[in-house]
Amino acid sequence: MAEIPGMASALARTQRPDLRSFTPAGLERQLQVQIARAGAQIKNLQAQIKALKAPDKDSKAYAGYVKQKALLEKRLANFQEQAKALNLRLQGHYTSTGQYEKLLTGETRDAYLAINSLFKSYGLESLAGKIYEYVKNGYSGDTISILLQDTDEYKTRFAGNQERIKAGLPVLSPAEYLATEASYRQIMQQAGLPVGFYDTPGDFAGWIGKNVSPSEIQSRVDLATQATVLANPSYRQALNQIGISDGQLTAYFLDPTKALPNLQKTAATAAIGSEAIQQGLAFNQSYAEQLALSGVTASQARQGYQQVAQELGTLTNIGSMYGEEWTQQEGAEAVFGTSANAVSQRASLVGKERGAFGGATGTAKSGLGQASQ
Repeated sequence: MAEIPGMASALARTQRPDLRSFTPAGLERQLQVQIARAGAQIKNLQAQIKALKAPDKDSKAYAGYVKQKALLEKRLANFQEQAKALNLRLQGHYTSTGQYEKLLTGETRDAYLAINSLFKSYGLESLAGKIYEYVKNGYSGDTISILLQDTDEYKTRFAGNQERIKAGLPVLSPAEYLATEASYRQIMQQAGLPVGFYDTPGDFAGWIGKNVSPSEIQSRVDLATQATVLANPSYRQALNQIGISDGQLTAYFLDPTKALPNLQKTAATAAIGSEAIQQGLAFNQSYAEQLALSGVTASQARQGYQQVAQELGTLTNIGSMYGEEWTQQEGAEAVFGTSANAVSQRASLVGKERGAFGGATGTAKSGLGQASQ
């Protein structure tokens, strides 16, 4: 019997295009489209099978009927397998992207959304998968909350409570714990303390574990602020000039051990930035900080920015001749070796410049040297 018209192309549409190239949202839409197409074909085939009328078994037409029905049933099975595979893939997509609510319906979905929203407010988005499994298995909201409190994620988030238990102190409820953290954070922000200095749950866990009240922290911050104000004015001015703020100095008086790395990073960043400024270049603070964290010293920065400044005009001009943009940032990334693309582009431009001026003569005329490693 001949192939059923349009059946091969219909099957092919459920297998194309290659879904690996889609964004998460695009993949979801495409899978839904393919599932819908497969579903439509399944309904169509079921209708065709139902519409078939069996002739008398002794008639010549019966063999054709049997063959046609078998072919339709085979096609139906193929589309059903396609739909099953696509649905499994869509479920896997929802799981991998954390869209668990799309795997649930009705009351179970509502329960998941409520519990997940609560724990998300605690900063525990990572528990979404566990919440989904508990809800799917029929646990009540109260039971789920108790089970989640026994997870490593929960214990880490509320680590101060673990210390309170060891010290024989009452455990704070999540609301009390979060309120105490918020009070600590507000005190730090109002004092102008730098980002990264006592502003995360891990920073506050020790204070909560030791039952240190926000009012006690306020007293400590006030004393550190007073020490900053009373510090030698010339000393403060010198620190401010190299980029160390009064807030960072207050942090040092409050906790020298914790504040020192921040101060060292700031001082190193300022030293590197000053070398760029001395060469008439712009001070890119974030890039200077990147160099400082990678261990670049002031001496290395001086040598590197001297080369950047020396080459900038020449490479910019050469780049414009060939339709390539060359800026201070590309120059710095090439000289300090922080971007393979910049290193490659610089080598290309140097080669073009030397070719234009004839080998070693071009190097002498332009003053282009070797990029620092």
